[in-house]
Amino acid sequence: MDANQKYLDPQTLAKLQGLELRARSIVEGYVSGVHRSPYHGFSIEFAEHREYSPGDDLRYVDWKVFGKSDKFYLKQYEEETNLVTYLLLDTSESMRYQSDPAGLSKLEYAQCVAAALSYLILQQQDSVGLAAFDTEIRSLIRPSSNPSHLKQLLHVMQRSEPVRKTRTGPIFHDLAERLRRKGLVIVLSDLFDDVPSMMAGLKHFRHRRYDVVVFHVLDPAELDFPFRQTTLFRGMEEMPDVLTDPRSLRKAYLDEFGRFQQAVRKGCRSQRIDYVLLRTDHSLEIALSSYLASRMNHVG
Repeated sequence: MDANQKYLDPQTLAKLQGLELRARSIVEGYVSGVHRSPYHGFSIEFAEHREYSPGDDLRYVDWKVFGKSDKFYLKQYEEETNLVTYLLLDTSESMRYQSDPAGLSKLEYAQCVAAALSYLILQQQDSVGLAAFDTEIRSLIRPSSNPSHLKQLLHVMQRSEPVRKTRTGPIFHDLAERLRRKGLVIVLSDLFDDVPSMMAGLKHFRHRRYDVVVFHVLDPAELDFPFRQTTLFRGMEEMPDVLTDPRSLRKAYLDEFGRFQQAVRKGCRSQRIDYVLLRTDHSLEIALSSYLASRMNHVG
C-alpha cells in the first residue's frame, strides 16, 4: 500500500483545516502571523532553498538557480527559517500491540498522527523532522520545510520494525544534545519504560529550552483490562508469556496502571509539558483537532 494512502486519511486532514501547530514560547524562527521571532533582521548563514509560494518576498529569490532550472526558489537562512518540529516516534515491540476493539496497532496509530502533523506543519511552511527509536535511534531525518519532505518521512515510518525494547531516557538525553535548532519536540509513545529515567530525559529537553508535547498512545485493553476468560498474555520486550485467570489480576493491574499514568502526568505537569492521552479506539481526527484547537487558544 502507498504510504500516503496508509497514513494520510482525507477525513483526518479535512478536520485539521484551519488549525495551526504553534510554539508556546518564542521560537528560533520567523513566519509572519504565526510565530514570533527572537531575531531582528536575517542571518547571513545560508540554510536551504525552498520553492516559491505566492506572496513570498521576491528579494530572496535565488536568480542563479532560476537561470539554471527556470523555477523560482527562495534562499532561507538559519534565522529566517520557521518553527522547527521534531517528531520522536517509538518503534519498540510493545507498540505492535492491538486488541480487537482497536482498528490499528499503537504504532500504526502513532504513525497516522505523525503523518497528519507532518502534513499540517509543512502546509504552514514550517519545518519538520523525525526520529524513530527503540533502544537506539534507528532513523533521524533532518527538519525541512520543503513539501516533498513528506514523502521521505512517510517512507521512514513505513520501514519501522517494532521488534526491540525501548530506552526512552538515554534516547531523549542523546537527542536533546544532538538536535541543532530549538523548537517543538513531540513524543509519540506508549511510554512503557522506567518513569524516572524517562522524565529525566524529557526534563533535558526543557532545560535546553525545547517546547515539549507527549502523545501517550495506548490500546483500550491496556486502559480497561476487559479480559474475563483464562488468557495467555504474550510477553513483549523480553518479558515472558503468562497464562492466567485475568479476573484475579484485574484490580491489581488497574491500580498499578493508574499509578503509572499518574506518575507520567505529574512528571509532565511539573515540567510544563503538554500531556495528551490517545486511545487507539478513538477517532484520530477528533483527538488531534481538539488538542490543536486547545493549543491555539492558549498560545499567544
